[in-house]
Amino acid sequence: MPTRLGFLFQSGLQFSQKLVGPCSWVEAVSHCLLNPGCSTDTEHFADQCQHFGADPSRSGAWTNKGKLRSNEILCTSSWHDALSTCDATFRELCIYFQFPLFYRTPQCTTIYLIEELDQLAIIHVTGTKGKGSTCAFCEKILRNYGLKTGFYSSPHLVQVRERIRINGKPISKDLFTKYFWQVYNRLEETKAGDSGTMPAYFRFLTILAFHVFLHEKIDVAILEVGIGGAYDCTNIIRRPIVCGVSSLGIDHVSILGDTMEKIAWQKGGIFKPGVPAFTVSQPSGPMAVLVERAKEIGSSLQLCPDLEDFQFEREKLTLGLAGDHQKLNASLALQLCRTWLQHHHHPDFPPVQGTQHRSKQLLTQNPPISPAFCPSTAMVEGLRDTEWLGRSLILKHGPVTYYIDGAHTTGSIKACVKWFREQSLKEASSVKGPVIQVLLFNTTGERDAAALLKLLVLCQFDFVVFCPNILDIAPKNPNPDQKNYTVSLENMLSRCLENHRTWCKLTEMKHDNLWSLSGSTLENSNALVKKGGLDRGALLFNELDCDLVSARALVFPCINKGLQWITQGRDPSLQPALANRLHLAGATLLKEASTIQILITGSLHLVGGCLKLLDQSLSQ
Repeated sequence: MPTRLGFLFQSGLQFSQKLVGPCSWVEAVSHCLLNPGCSTDTEHFADQCQHFGADPSRSGAWTNKGKLRSNEILCTSSWHDALSTCDATFRELCIYFQFPLFYRTPQCTTIYLIEELDQLAIIHVTGTKGKGSTCAFCEKILRNYGLKTGFYSSPHLVQVRERIRINGKPISKDLFTKYFWQVYNRLEETKAGDSGTMPAYFRFLTILAFHVFLHEKIDVAILEVGIGGAYDCTNIIRRPIVCGVSSLGIDHVSILGDTMEKIAWQKGGIFKPGVPAFTVSQPSGPMAVLVERAKEIGSSLQLCPDLEDFQFEREKLTLGLAGDHQKLNASLALQLCRTWLQHHHHPDFPPVQGTQHRSKQLLTQNPPISPAFCPSTAMVEGLRDTEWLGRSLILKHGPVTYYIDGAHTTGSIKACVKWFREQSLKEASSVKGPVIQVLLFNTTGERDAAALLKLLVLCQFDFVVFCPNILDIAPKNPNPDQKNYTVSLENMLSRCLENHRTWCKLTEMKHDNLWSLSGSTLENSNALVKKGGLDRGALLFNELDCDLVSARALVFPCINKGLQWITQGRDPSLQPALANRLHLAGATLLKEASTIQILITGSLHLVGGCLKLLDQSLSQ
């Protein structure tokens, strides 16, 4: 009997037994519930639980919505209906996990035979750092060849439609609405045969992406893994054209394991028999694991050469994405695209005969180096013109310059610091008058914020602002794309307070009276939230009683309030502040500075919230 996509909805119990113990997946889910900093997507709770067969329909959100609309959906439902239902999926998933039903293993009869996915010509990419950038390079290069491209990525920054792209652009609201309800209603109709369950948030979007790509008849599909690889739901595919592994690091340890070797084992799970694979330079331990995985599975793994080894008419290749770390991603993308083009007999890259590296690979702990080649004009221009929102992005708004990067691991923060110091120094050298540098920071999930902040101390910021990934503190947030139902407000603020304390300790700041708000001493963050409500003032904590020190640290209840204070009304793109005036010495410095340089980093969801405020076109 043909295998259906119900595989997507099987639990990750087998994975946890093999890698981190038979109960680790339960602990991982419990951690997602209890960790004060847990958020959503690749930082999301739904993504983190995608391996565990979570049932978002437990409270009936799926069922009720579907029954109400099943007979009329294609002619009457709007983009907002689809978005609200997608939003309800996420909300009900969170409600579900408040009950001790962790061993549930839902399965689902779905709308495609797995054989139908074999029609897609897929490039499959995993990794800890740079997998999204690698995919973006690939998409732009192959689009330059005149191919119709499909690109599935996560998380989204502003709108969920960003995850599914056709020819480099998020699918339209009309297309999202059309295909969303086609998939939703089909799953609703058939779920009775699979214990009455529906797929969780990320898994539903993965099926939706496959549905869109098949119906839109794309030429190439570029799939970015959500978390890990072996048990990620994108790994349902059987016959990709080529696989890639970007730089490895420590992340999502409760799911993937607490060493790079365990994580490498997960990442290598996307390899397929007879399918070529490429990776970039890795530490020796993880590299040996990747080589062993390739050997077990029967894939031919090769190491990408340095980007400088690629020659194009004696010109140096330029990249549209800033930072030296992007050279690894660009090199990987070149090899992935060349292999895809070779497979399809493109005249620029005729197929290579034989597998001359296979026997050598089996005898060593390092994969053979794939030879460099002369990139085509389409490749050179593709690398140069690639854009990837929220990564190494600079926005200039009058006297305020935003340096935006969604780095959230130690490796990516190191690269971010290097990029920011180089670019901010370059700008400062051309400015007359004082330049003030501000860090806007938040982290989510289980990430070691102290390790990230320790790296950021090197930038010697004048001010540091911490805030949760909440867009605004208004009672009604009309944007379900960026809602987070997995963490309470108290927990999010507790995480910000902990980050604040860490920063003060790292910079040896005075913080005896940092918890003053209208003269009242707050014993803990929960007391803070209950006192007066968050909509009564812009500044949550301040250093009213402290002398001015080298780096003043502040905590705000939301992104909007933090940006309002930092910019002091000098960015015309931000809505005027409605909160009370802030009487701080720092405000004068910010108002009088010739340039305010703001580094926004630590969380892709923080970046997404900021971009929604700073670039209204992204919400259209």
